[in-house]
Order: sequence, then structure tokens, then C-alpha cells
Amino acid sequence: EAGWVVQDKRSIDLNRGAGQAVREYTTDVGPADYVLFVGGTPVGVVEAKKETLGQSITTAEDQTEEYAHAKLKWVNNADPLPFLYEATGVLTRFTDVRDPKPRSREVFTFHRPEMLKNWLEAGSSLRSRIYGMPPLNPDAKPSRELGLRDCQERAIVNLEQSLKENRPRALIQMATGAGKTFTAITSIYRLLKFAKARRVLFLVDTRNLGEQAEQEFMAYVPTDDNRKFTELYNVQRLRSSAVAPDLQVCISTIQRMYSILKGEELDEALEEDHPAEHRPARKEPFPVVYNPRLPIEFFDFIVIDECHRSIYNIWQQVLDYFDAFLIGLTATPDKRTHAFFRKNLVSEYDHEQAVADGVNVGNEVYVIETEVSTDGGTIPARQLVEKREKLTRARRWELQDEEEEYAASQLDRKIVNPDQIRTVVRTFRQKLPEIFPGREEVPKTLVFAKTDSHADDIIQIIREEFGEGNQFCKKVTYRNEEDPKSVLAQFRNGYFPRIAVTVDMIATGTDVKPIECVLFMRDVKSRNYFEQMKGRGTRVLAYDDLKKVTPSARSAKTHYVIVDAVGVTKSRKTASPPLITRPSVPLKDLAMSVMMGTHDPDTVSSLAGRLARLDKQLDSGEQALVAEKAGGKPLGSLVKNLFNAIDPDNIEARACELANQPPGTNPGDANRDKARAEKVKEAAKVLTGDFINTIDGIRREKEQTIDHDNLDRLLRAEWDQEARENAEEIAREFAEYLERNKDGFAALTLFYDQPYRRREVTYRMVNELLEKLKTDAPKLAPLRVWQAYGQIENVRKTPHSELTALVALIRRACGIDETLTPFGDTVRRNFQEWVLQRHAGNTEKFNEEQMHWLQLIRDHVGTSLHFERDDLDYAPFDSKGGLGRMHELFGDEVDELIEELNGALVG
Repeated sequence: EAGWVVQDKRSIDLNRGAGQAVREYTTDVGPADYVLFVGGTPVGVVEAKKETLGQSITTAEDQTEEYAHAKLKWVNNADPLPFLYEATGVLTRFTDVRDPKPRSREVFTFHRPEMLKNWLEAGSSLRSRIYGMPPLNPDAKPSRELGLRDCQERAIVNLEQSLKENRPRALIQMATGAGKTFTAITSIYRLLKFAKARRVLFLVDTRNLGEQAEQEFMAYVPTDDNRKFTELYNVQRLRSSAVAPDLQVCISTIQRMYSILKGEELDEALEEDHPAEHRPARKEPFPVVYNPRLPIEFFDFIVIDECHRSIYNIWQQVLDYFDAFLIGLTATPDKRTHAFFRKNLVSEYDHEQAVADGVNVGNEVYVIETEVSTDGGTIPARQLVEKREKLTRARRWELQDEEEEYAASQLDRKIVNPDQIRTVVRTFRQKLPEIFPGREEVPKTLVFAKTDSHADDIIQIIREEFGEGNQFCKKVTYRNEEDPKSVLAQFRNGYFPRIAVTVDMIATGTDVKPIECVLFMRDVKSRNYFEQMKGRGTRVLAYDDLKKVTPSARSAKTHYVIVDAVGVTKSRKTASPPLITRPSVPLKDLAMSVMMGTHDPDTVSSLAGRLARLDKQLDSGEQALVAEKAGGKPLGSLVKNLFNAIDPDNIEARACELANQPPGTNPGDANRDKARAEKVKEAAKVLTGDFINTIDGIRREKEQTIDHDNLDRLLRAEWDQEARENAEEIAREFAEYLERNKDGFAALTLFYDQPYRRREVTYRMVNELLEKLKTDAPKLAPLRVWQAYGQIENVRKTPHSELTALVALIRRACGIDETLTPFGDTVRRNFQEWVLQRHAGNTEKFNEEQMHWLQLIRDHVGTSLHFERDDLDYAPFDSKGGLGRMHELFGDEVDELIEELNGALVG
């Protein structure tokens, strides 16, 4: 299969095929099981062992090496043969003796002769070239001069060290938003350039992630070359089974790569949902057979994006097939991930570190708790209740026979209580000024719904409660009739939609930086999935970029808020989803498994039985819909074909045909298995992603009861206790920062140690502190600290600017003000007291025009901290006569008055 022509030593023909494997070839230490020839030259040795010796295969390595160093008969071989194999027919191990520290590794099968020839012509092995790669940062420059963050530089350096140590698998853990893909592309660029890697596979598990990765490759420009990556190397994102032979980087979903290896066409619907969404029913992986179009050595490296979810069960076969280094990227590894990558965690950069470094933003939790969402409700007996079909939304009324209680967990599945959704949404709208003070529009908000039906209910109620149109709130799911990418692009870059509702599409791996609020209206049991969902809000965004989509934003994105309407932040989470088996496999997963190649009788008969039961429950309209999705065939036909496909008599007859034996003889289990797989595959042709989604939608509760009786009641809407504790921690850290730096900044020195000179604080002084604060401690940005105080002291007003916020915060931290007060309010209060004192004395009272000028100075100080004589040359003073007019109004007291005002207003 791998292209070797197997020959006996008595009938050697070195002109047949690209490479020859000669049995029992004579050497000066005895006959070698096989000697491999390419282009008439011996290049390798195969030591063959019985299957039962697989458990001790490494003991055969000494034999292989001995033959490789031996003198071959009829050949003048001066150097040892470089390519060594030990094989049992089930297990194959390979060693390239040219590696720095030659170590055998398990491979799926033999490499092709052409590959061994290329390796020899290259002059050195891949691992030797990796070992000789130049360091990433030989001059120890700051990471930013390399176009990298510290965490990215560390990940690349540690990865390359792992590769030099010939570790076959490496895991990079990097927080969402920290630049995993950019890190991977930088590594790939270096491996292509310096290690002369031939091909790299960038593996994703949804088409959406593949498109994003392709865009990043197209935008990437290395620091040592002014050309883009795609100008230097061929990059192909697979849209079909055609793989370009001259590519250097291949981007593919794991589903498509799996289908290519199996030689089957891919149902594109499988590239929409990531594999972790569906648990296969079978207990063993699907077999992958050798495919000469993609030999095992086709890729040197495989980079697996979101590797915490896509490398298990059936899909692991793709990774086991290729003889390549495996590099995993994830923000949330679980125990299985660490085990798969053999605990070789080369770089760990978690969310907490990312927040501390200003790479991510942190979150706060706001809780909305209602009576129905906590306790459920009761539908009374002997009254008409509304029933609604999930798919068609058709409505009818029926008499409720008996009282029915429902739990909160049944909401939006079997029972829909519109008022529960409305109460949550209305509370969210009403509390937005508390959650996001000073905003004129709703911050970009992502709502996680339970089902498509639930999402549709939420959207309609959000539009009503906010009094907005269709553009304001939209659904973003895989099965959206509107192109989901265009909605996603609008959500990311446009003013509308302000709120996006999704079931799962952008739970992971999709970059929407402007999201500042994540509203959970569904619970999540998987800890990893929850972390990924939260991660949609964690990306940083500069002020100018945020302002483009949220004009009333007053600063860069400083944090995001989780609005918990279902107790998701408190519910128990599992470390990871179950591996394969489940007590009861859902119909959708059974159908997906059979579509993907499962053909064991238990799974097929279970699917057929479930479909037969469903067929009896369908009305005529539903039967017609299913038949349409099945190419005109009724569901009963599929059931019959599935049962026939696993019928023992049918399988036996076909197995005898495959074995070219007469009926009644024993064709062997291998032929029986092949016959069953063939028949199930034929019967399952109608199983497509669209068909399965249709029957699954029909199978679910076909009707929902609409509860109009239980009007919901808000129990509480407040910041979570942990959010308050976080706010207190931020306030404490801010005060500690000021205390530590009070001798280093003139502004702090004046406030802390020389309060009588506060009148001398200038815009420049405070701005210097502000810039340093942003650099040293981005999480302590003034508006962020202001919001923390807002939770602690119930501050509702918003500051005029970051500078005035900082001054007010300094006053609060050093004890000048007992509560946080906007600086403008402080100035106005002090101004009023100063005027009253002046008027209470013997001095002449200010007239109306003088008061107007003094109020202009007051407002200037309120926004610019300090007033100077030169300010009279600028607006609004210049248009009113400037310094000259002020002299006319106040005479020779101008300078004295300015100094007195500075002292009084900032006192």
C-alpha cells in the first residue's frame, strides 16, 4: 500500500517501482528480514516479528541496528543504513539514525519510497534541522520588538525546546484573546524557514475557525521580512477533498481530513457544529485505512486549534495516522487534554495572568433572580392552556385535565413562560444604568439561549422591551436563515445589532472584541464549555476601536459583565464531558454515528428502532417533511433498509460474495464485518446533517405548553457578592499603588504630603500619573476603579474624563473626601462656598457679568484641574475679550483672584 515492491532476494529487480523491499537479504551477520532499496541504493532495514511480540518490539531494535551496520552482499555500502523499521503487521516503529538522539517512534505504516529519497536528498533529518534552528531572540530584546507579547515569546521558545528534545506532542495553554493563533503562525513560519519543514496542517473543528485562521495567515507579516506569509508560502484552506501537492500550510477541519482519509465525500453540515457537541455511540474509534493520496508523512507538523474538544473519540484517528509532531492550542485544557499531550505543557498562560498583564479584561457578575426561574410554577387544572409546536410555531388551545407542576429546569423546553423571559429582560434593561453607568446605548451584549426556539422567544421580547426594531437584536446560530457570518460581522464591526442571541455558534473560538456583557439564560454543566463561553467577553479593545461601535464609551474596554439569570455562576460544573458511553444515547448522536460509519448491530438496530417509534408519531405534514429531506423516501423505508442491513442472512450472503465462496461456506469474520459496513453505508445514504437536524427537531417535545398564568416576580437584581469583593480588592490595590508611588509623582506628593499646595496641581502632573498608571497597572484604569467604587459606595454619577476621575479617586484614597465625588461636583461645591464667604465679608459683591466669568473659570477648573493666566487666550474666554476684558472687570486683582480660585476650588 505504501508503494514498496516486495521481492525475493533471488528475483531482485531494482527497476520495478519507486522502491523495493527485498526479503531475507544476505548480510555479513546473517539474512535481514527486509532491506529497502530506493534508486538502486539500500536505504533501510525492516525487522519483522510475529504479532504476539508487539509487547516487546523494542527488543528488536538491536537486531535492526546490527543489520543496518552490516556489510550487504553485492553492495559496497560504507555507511550504516539510515532508516530502520520494526514491524509485526499490526505495529510498526521507525527510527531515523540521522536524528541528534535517534529514537524509535510508532507510525501508522511504512513511509513511501519517494519520501525516503527526499529525506536523503535533504542531507539531514527534520529533527536535526530543528536542533539547529537559531534562537528566537538571541539579543534578548523586549518581546514587543519582536512583535510579540511576553507570553507568546515564552510559548514559542519553550515549544522549540520541546521539539529539539524530540517530544512528539506539546500543549500550549494560552488565555482567550492572548494570541494563540498568532503564536502558532509565528512558530510555523520559523519551522518552514529554519527547519525546512515541508508541510504543516492547521487543524480546526469548525469551518468558522478555519476561515478565521485563514484570515490571520493572510494578514501575518514576519518581523524579518516585509512580505506577507501567504506571499512567502502556499496556504490552502480545504473546501473539498482536493489537497494541493505544493502547499506548505493546509487549513482543514478535522471532519474533512477524516473524510479524505476514508475516501468519502463530506457532508458540509458536519463542519458547522464542532465534534464535541455530539457523542458518538460506538465504543471504539472508527477505523482509518491507508490513503496513498495523503501518505502518513504528508505533514511534518499538525497544529490543533481548540484541542481540548476535538481530539478524542473518532477524530483521534486523524492524529494517529500522520507521522507528525502534534502541537495543541487551547485556553481551557482538561485532564484528557493533558493526558493526550503526555503532560508536556510547554507554556501556561491563564486568564488571571492575562488580566494582570492587561492582555485580557476581567469580569464581574450581576445576578438577576426571579421566582419562576428559581422555583418553577404550577399550571392549574380545568382551564384552557395554549400549546405551541416548536418547529412550525402553530398554536392551539386545549383543556388542562389536571394541575401540573413544572421545575425551573423544564423552562423553555417543555414549558414556556413568556413572563419569566420578559421579567429577566425588563430587569436587565432597567438595571443597565447601574451595570454600565453613563452609557447612552446598550453595550454589545451576547445572550446564551437554551435552544433555537428559546432564542427566538428571547429576541422578540428583547425587541419589545427595549422598544427597538429588527436590527437591534438578532439571532446568531448555525441554522440561521440569514448568513451567520454577515450577522457576526455586523455584531463585531457595526452599531447594530446591540444584542446577539446564540445557542452555541460563538461559544468558542470566535473573536468579537466589543462584547462587554454576556447574559446567560441557559445553564452550562461543563466547566470547560462555561469558561469558553465566558471568554467571549474577555478580549481587550482600545478606546478608539470600542467607540466606533459603542459611541458613548468613555474609555478603552476595562472589563465585561456576566449577567447571570439562571444561576450558571453557582451551579455545579463537571471537569469534562463524558468520554463516549452514556446510559441513554440521544437519537441525534445515534444518527450522526451511523452517518459517520458506525455499523455495529447494536447501534444500527437502536437507531432503526427509535426511528420506527418516531415514524408512528408523525402526522402527515411531518412525514412529508421527513420524506422531502430524505430525497423522497418515507422514514419507514429508511427503517426497513437499516434492519435489512444488519440482517445476519443478508450479511452472510454478501460476505460469501466478497470471499468468492459459494453460499453456505464460512467467509470469515473480516468479510462479514466488511459486508455489514457496506450494507449499512448504503442504507444510511439518506442520513445527512440536514435530515438529522429535521428528525431531531421533530423528535424533541413536539409541543410546548405556554404558561400565561404564572406572572413572574423579581426576587433580586444586584451585583454578586464576589463582584463586590473584587471591587473592594481593586479599590485597595489602587490605594496601595498611590501610596507606593506618592514620592515619585508631583501630583501625589501635593495631595498626600503638601495638601496646602493642591492649588498647584496641573493637567500635566495628573496626566503624567495617568500614563504611568496605564502602563504599570492597566487593570487600575481610573474609570475601572471608579466603577469599583460605584459598587462599594453606590456612586451613580459618572466622571467627565479619566483625568478628573483620577483626581477624584486620589482625593478619596488619601482621605480628603469621605465618599467618592465627581471632581466637577467638588469644584462646584467649593465655588459656592467661596462666593458665599466673599459676599458675607466686607468686600463688594460680584455683579452679573463678573459672576459669569467666575463660573466659566469654575467650569474650566472642573474639567482641566487648574486655571492659568494663559488660559484666557483660548475658548471660551478669547471670544469674550480674554485677559483685557477680565482686567476691565476685576482690575489689578486678576492674578490674585486666579490664585485664590485655584486654591479654593480644588481645596
